Amino acid sequence: MAQMRLDKFLGEMGVGTRTQIKEIARKGRVLVNGRTEKKSDRKIDPEADRIQVDGREISYAAWEYYMLNKPQGVVSATEDGLHQTVIDLLTEAKRKNLFPVGRLDIDTEGLLLITNDGDLAHRLLSPKKHVDKVYYAKVEGALPADSVRQMELGITLEDGTKTLPAKLEILGPVPLPRVQEETDAKSGASVGTEIRLTIREGRFHQVKRMFEALGCRVVFLKRLSMGTLRLDEHLLPGQYRPLTEEELEKLKSGNTE
Repeated sequence: MAQMRLDKFLGEMGVGTRTQIKEIARKGRVLVNGRTEKKSDRKIDPEADRIQVDGREISYAAWEYYMLNKPQGVVSATEDGLHQTVIDLLTEAKRKNLFPVGRLDIDTEGLLLITNDGDLAHRLLSPKKHVDKVYYAKVEGALPADSVRQMELGITLEDGTKTLPAKLEILGPVPLPRVQEETDAKSGASVGTEIRLTIREGRFHQVKRMFEALGCRVVFLKRLSMGTLRLDEHLLPGQYRPLTEEELEKLKSGNTE
């Protein structure tokens, strides 16, 4: 790897601004290969040189890729003045320029890729690439008998926009919270439908709007996969992990099946 300035290296790894790093180095808090380095503009080899700040070793990562099981109540953004963001959950990330690939609503759970690789994000989100996105949902209200066919033909949303063809799988009945309108007299709980939906675009609130066009309401929504990337079933809501080499290779290969 090419050499780079020490302050640039530390800045990219989130140690501070260039001015802050200059002051940190001036105070003797930076070590390069075990020796105090007070010149923050000196050149280093990010792969070969050992860099420490206040006794903490700083390793370099040009790119980072994380799979997050997004919980409800957290926003898919890098900054937000009111709510916790998905970036706030990544306490072990090295870089400070990470962002979520696409967005999930604040009340939606499931798979979210977080990275600083803009090229990969563009390929996954571009409508021209037709990357499959699979969701699991619980739906309130009776689905039309031809709902599967309607999804296959494309749904016309309330604003007149027609979606791309989608694949709807009806999994069966599912109990819903008591607050819903139709209530089972015996159990005190309403009965809805659980479904799996595959779409190839990502319009604003798209899944919810598609079912609203069918006269139903989504009461729970979770993304299961995006292209070849599938949510790790061992990740609880709010947990994350780096992508494996195999997962990353498949995503980067352009294979979106």
